[in-house]
Amino acid sequence: MVASLSAPNPLPLLLLVALALAWIVWLWTQPRRLAHRRRRLQSAPFPEAWERILRRRVPLTRSMPADLQAQLKRHIQVFLAEKAFIGCEGQAITDEVRITVAAQACLLLLNRPTDYYPRLRQILVYPRAFWVQHTQPDEHGLVHAHDELRAGESWDEGQVILAWDETRDSARIPDDAFNVVLHEFAHQLDAENGLSNGAPELGSAQRHARWAEVMRAAFAQLQAQVARGEETVLDPYGASEPVEFFAVATEAFFERGQDLLQNQPALYAELAGFYKVDPAAW
Repeated sequence: MVASLSAPNPLPLLLLVALALAWIVWLWTQPRRLAHRRRRLQSAPFPEAWERILRRRVPLTRSMPADLQAQLKRHIQVFLAEKAFIGCEGQAITDEVRITVAAQACLLLLNRPTDYYPRLRQILVYPRAFWVQHTQPDEHGLVHAHDELRAGESWDEGQVILAWDETRDSARIPDDAFNVVLHEFAHQLDAENGLSNGAPELGSAQRHARWAEVMRAAFAQLQAQVARGEETVLDPYGASEPVEFFAVATEAFFERGQDLLQNQPALYAELAGFYKVDPAAW
């Protein structure tokens, strides 16, 4: 007696093919769906309550040209829809917290093509400065751990961490070149090209070369000024390393634009070329 062989069932294979095609279609249409969603968010009226918080908590925005203010509000609406805020150690996440942070983060996106900090998933907010543990190897290769008190941190793994009291107070004074949110979100821009080194994504090799030349000279100038004990437009913390220099320069660019332009015109021009705005004229 010869056993009969049954034909293989084609349904599992067809199902896999259908799922693969659906996944390909989803990936192909995702950018268009995301763009449509963002346009819809931007077309919604900016809530009056948010407007009051913006004007009260982020006075830097009051002097901006009207078109930039309108653009900033559209960016805020997208940012708040896409980024999660998490309160830590009892910190409440209110509209006041969210608008204050989002407005300053979105200042760095004006007039530029943006994907709204694509690597950033969430913003953690503490009531006050927080302790973080850092490790550092010595000259013998031994790793030492130590705690540091921080007002903010930017992580490549998709997080920005902020102290609310420092965030609120640094936003309240718009012309002291000290701003926690601008500093930490400059680090986010720096890391978008996959490497935090004080040079964000600039496009061409020519622009990268010019950026490196200007930044090296300005960094060396700041280090020399700090060593001599001179007063500087830039926060002396920027002299610690190039990564911090870019974040500190960003703070000064937006908060002391006229002073930076007068004291370091080449640095100001390079930052204006990247950020596509002219705060010295605000």
